[in-house]
Amino acid sequence: MHGMVNIAIRAARRAGGIMIRHLNQLETLPFAEKSQNDFVTQVDQLAEEAIIEVIKDHYPEHAILAEESGASGNHDIQWIIDPLDGTTNFMHGFPVFSVSIAVAERNELQHAVVYDPMRQEIFSASRGQGAQLDGRKIRVSKRTTLKGSLIATGFPYRLTESKMDRYLGMLRAVMVETAGVRRPGSAALDLCYVAAGRVDGFWELGLNKWDIAAGALIIKEAGGRISDFAGSDAYLESGNVVAGAPKIYSGLSRLLAPHARGLD
Repeated sequence: MHGMVNIAIRAARRAGGIMIRHLNQLETLPFAEKSQNDFVTQVDQLAEEAIIEVIKDHYPEHAILAEESGASGNHDIQWIIDPLDGTTNFMHGFPVFSVSIAVAERNELQHAVVYDPMRQEIFSASRGQGAQLDGRKIRVSKRTTLKGSLIATGFPYRLTESKMDRYLGMLRAVMVETAGVRRPGSAALDLCYVAAGRVDGFWELGLNKWDIAAGALIIKEAGGRISDFAGSDAYLESGNVVAGAPKIYSGLSRLLAPHARGLD
């Protein structure tokens, strides 16, 4: 395992420990609304500080892009951090949230870790080395058709009314053609569940780079595909994502296409 992956795991576990320690204090936990339905808690901030501290102890010269503190540093290697993906779930005690840490070199993703502190599961990947769950190799599902497939999604909350209508068109189309749709509430975990074959595909609109980066590499290294709705690699910039096992990805992309024109 690459040294940066080990450091990312150490940082993610430290952040996850902070979350678990605060779970019995949710009623008194300070929080703020950054924008409509987009919350930040003291735990987000404490977790991010803990992650950055671990990284800087080992790689003080590296750059950082983190959800709460933004971009800092100027280096070819950048750590992309979502300290608590699924803040709304966490605030309600709903046990689906995660820590997401990716490492990019000259804007190319190289390493990724996503940690689920409730299940104590570590998803990880390094470019060209495959993807793992707790050190065991994982692959996307072998399903080849949308019929019978299980698809994950996330409900957008920052879209205009017209774009929301298009999302609802997507949701209806997927519900009709598949065995079911799930909305757990942590995009980073959704992407990892695609990589592990727990769901067959995933789509969402309006995500941020730190929501996607780690899970995107993990999916690719698990044999899956990921793109924006136009089929390009610009999903880290647009925040629009469709992903899945290869044939599910293709079928899901075709199904979403009539509703997705102009969104990327």
